[in-house]
Amino acid sequence: MNNATRAARLSVAPMMDWTDRHCRMFHRMISRHALLYTEMVTAPAVIHGKRAQLLDYSALEHPVALQLGGSDPAELGAATRIAADWGYDEINLNVGCPSDRVQSGAFGAVLMKTPDLVARCVETMIAASPVEVTVKCRIGVDDQIAEEVLPAFLRTVSAAGVRRFTLHARKAWLQGLSPKENREIPPLDYALVHAMKREFPELHLSLNGGVATLAQVETHLAAGMDGVMVGRAAYGEPMEVLGGADEALWGEGASRSAFEVAEAMKPYIAAHLAAGGRLHQITRHMLGLFHGRPGARGWRRVLSEGATREGAGLALYDRALAEVMHDT
Repeated sequence: MNNATRAARLSVAPMMDWTDRHCRMFHRMISRHALLYTEMVTAPAVIHGKRAQLLDYSALEHPVALQLGGSDPAELGAATRIAADWGYDEINLNVGCPSDRVQSGAFGAVLMKTPDLVARCVETMIAASPVEVTVKCRIGVDDQIAEEVLPAFLRTVSAAGVRRFTLHARKAWLQGLSPKENREIPPLDYALVHAMKREFPELHLSLNGGVATLAQVETHLAAGMDGVMVGRAAYGEPMEVLGGADEALWGEGASRSAFEVAEAMKPYIAAHLAAGGRLHQITRHMLGLFHGRPGARGWRRVLSEGATREGAGLALYDRALAEVMHDT
């Protein structure tokens, strides 16, 4: 079992504007083992854009996966070949994003309608990749009958060589719902995702959608899923999901407390500031660290009001941390 597959017992979803390298470093300070994903990067951007800016990350983030978006097999193969030099632990194809911008590029969730095209895409990616190529998808889109579409999709794409899928347990409505609404309004169908694991025992299947606590992660794993992917909960309440995960899911090491995580981030923050970065670029991802604890509001207030200001640094960060410590 490779590192990414082992880590996929619990993963943090790729989320645009959220899971950048600073967010991933923060999550890595909470869990040493969870699989972390980049924001989606389009294949044309990798080929024609500023590659270092798009693909660079810290070696401390491992295990980390790159998510690519696209629908042209040749472009995806080229982007995968380029990304191979960056040493990601996995390359993932986005077949789940419902945004208008993604649809206009004929990729994301709309690809659920063309599994043969997805198969051709992953074939070229696998041929170009030294690491495993995986797929994140929905259970269907629009008026598709998910119970029919999803198993057919899995059969077609797995025949092309993909062995690991993450299944977002909601359909996507490509017209009439915003991306935010597509994360909330279509009903969750966990039963169907669990049924897919029974139907395809040879595949590694992770469940995604609506999971908010480590206890819920453990429930899905106990029911037979190979992995669980969490999204917004890992961002808004990270300790509820990632705190305790290393010990519970991998049986390795005591977990850090929220205070220990805050302290562990200081050298990374100092290095970022020394390189000309801004405090807010990191701390905007950390506002939920003390969720539910006395003083959490003060932590959020000090960072929200002050971290964007010129010259904000570790002194402000310590002042925010003191807000929590005073009340505990």
